[in-house]
Amino acid sequence: MPTVSEIYQYLNTILPTSLSCDWDNDGLMVCPNPNKEVRTILFALDITPAVVNFAKSVDAELIISHHPLIFRGIKRMDGSDGTSRKVMDLIQNHIAAMSFHTRLDAADGGINDILADRFGLCNIEKFGAEGDDSARIGTLPEPMKFEDFCDLVKIKLDAPNVCGAKGNDMVSRLAILGGSGKDYISAAQNMGADTFLTGEVNYNYLLDAAENGLSVVTAGHYHTEAPFFMYFIKALSEKFGKFCFVNFPKGCEFYYG
Repeated sequence: MPTVSEIYQYLNTILPTSLSCDWDNDGLMVCPNPNKEVRTILFALDITPAVVNFAKSVDAELIISHHPLIFRGIKRMDGSDGTSRKVMDLIQNHIAAMSFHTRLDAADGGINDILADRFGLCNIEKFGAEGDDSARIGTLPEPMKFEDFCDLVKIKLDAPNVCGAKGNDMVSRLAILGGSGKDYISAAQNMGADTFLTGEVNYNYLLDAAENGLSVVTAGHYHTEAPFFMYFIKALSEKFGKFCFVNFPKGCEFYYG
């Protein structure tokens, strides 16, 4: 079986740090033993205390998350804050953790390509804000009413509800960005989108976009990024062979690559 170091070196090659935004802090977060062999990998959008405990219960040697475990830095390792407690717990239980955030957003086959595929977009293009190419835009197989599109989003993303501001009656040219999308609204309009699907947008941004002719649908930060693990199952299985892949929070979903 590959080691923690071998897995990270490979992922760091196909998801280079050059794709990460300057403000981001993703990568290898915790590595008690770089030479430890990995048989079970747990995926989680965020590394919470519940995720750490679940990793211990399934004997996972590695956690791969989308959001960075360590984002703003740790000033002291004394357990006085949540991040240091989680890091100490991982080290004590010999569990490595790595996070791939904005580089996975931008990567070919990454979270936004996964979302574009879920909605069957054709003629997909990349676009972004402030010079990045994280978001995707394309054409739906068939135009549909805005209300029907909102229902489709709930089904495709397993979202209990969505929030929408209608700027058009119909949805055809769709822009997509998982997570927080307020900074991409103008770019989506410039690309000719009639609708923008994202995780979350401030209320006033929703209203302004609709008044300017762009429909915006938000399905929740979690629900637009939850499928991130699909990228890693494919990439790691093709490179290294079989692992036991476990997806949190459902826990019962085991994927054998």
